[in-house]
Amino acid sequence: MSIQLSAGDRVAVLGGSGFIGSHVIPALVEAGMSVVSYDLYPPEHPLPDEVQDVRGDIRDAASLTRTLEGCDAVLNLAAAHHDFGLTPATFDSVNVDGARAVVASMVAAGVTNLCFYSSVAVYGNAGPRPDESSTPSPVNDYGRTKLEAEGVYRAWAAQQEGRRLLMIRPAVVFGPRNYANVYRMIHQVYRRRFFPVGAGSNRKSMIFVANIVAAILHLWTQPALREDEVYNCVDQPDLTSSEILAEVYRGLGRRAPRWRLPLQPAILAATPFDLIAKVTGRNLPITSDRIRKLADAETSFAADRVRETGYEQPVPLRQGLATMVAWYLAEGRAQGAVEHLPPERPRIE
Repeated sequence: MSIQLSAGDRVAVLGGSGFIGSHVIPALVEAGMSVVSYDLYPPEHPLPDEVQDVRGDIRDAASLTRTLEGCDAVLNLAAAHHDFGLTPATFDSVNVDGARAVVASMVAAGVTNLCFYSSVAVYGNAGPRPDESSTPSPVNDYGRTKLEAEGVYRAWAAQQEGRRLLMIRPAVVFGPRNYANVYRMIHQVYRRRFFPVGAGSNRKSMIFVANIVAAILHLWTQPALREDEVYNCVDQPDLTSSEILAEVYRGLGRRAPRWRLPLQPAILAATPFDLIAKVTGRNLPITSDRIRKLADAETSFAADRVRETGYEQPVPLRQGLATMVAWYLAEGRAQGAVEHLPPERPRIE
């Protein structure tokens, strides 16, 4: 019998206090689910009143087991993912040891339905426009440990018949209440500190937050359509970096500059910022790596499999960018990010 999420189910959302959690939890409640949010930190945005809000570390199996008692399903959003300030040991501890604690707790609590929020970072150097059949080849600790966590969950699913494992691999997710790279780009453009670099013809896969929430609910609330439920989640069609930038300028009511800085001199000019970031550990808005990623790196991923299930993208990508810029102008520019870095060692109750 295939397991599917249904109204009345109790769902534990691990890492529910963050950006994705602030959007997916209200959607689960609206769909008729009972929700418990489990996170090290208080919510960054108020949760619906009926949601149970629990403080705890994903690596604390005893605390997790108590939280999962009476739950029908688990959505794991918890992860170490920041570009700066985290050691390889922290990535291993949170993403891999955390996965082991999650499966141990699900077994103890009798939960057989899991949705794991992974990442296209697992593909790394897998080649141009990888799909779910491409062989992963991660190039950083985040992608490596996400892939290892997938292996932990696959082993759990294979150990007993009747367990469901849905794995979502999203591209860069953006939207209101997110303060990552898209926010930084909007902020720099707004402050007139952004300089277009390179040809801008490189494609950049992204997904608006309302679309990733819709994809999760679409897939999870129907029976499994394939034995290996792994889905890339990417808005279509891809935009180039220059097209993304044009949407930002349009949303800010400004005209995009016609000139562009040459790529290599811009990267060279950013090297002092690389040194400052390395010495201080600060997450600077300008580094050579950020310039290269935006202006030159081709990060495009296939997402045909999820559309073959009947999923329809609710919000066009350009509209999502316009919504993000409008939120920035109304709220985001005045608030700023709150950085929560997970500790290298687990906080055990």
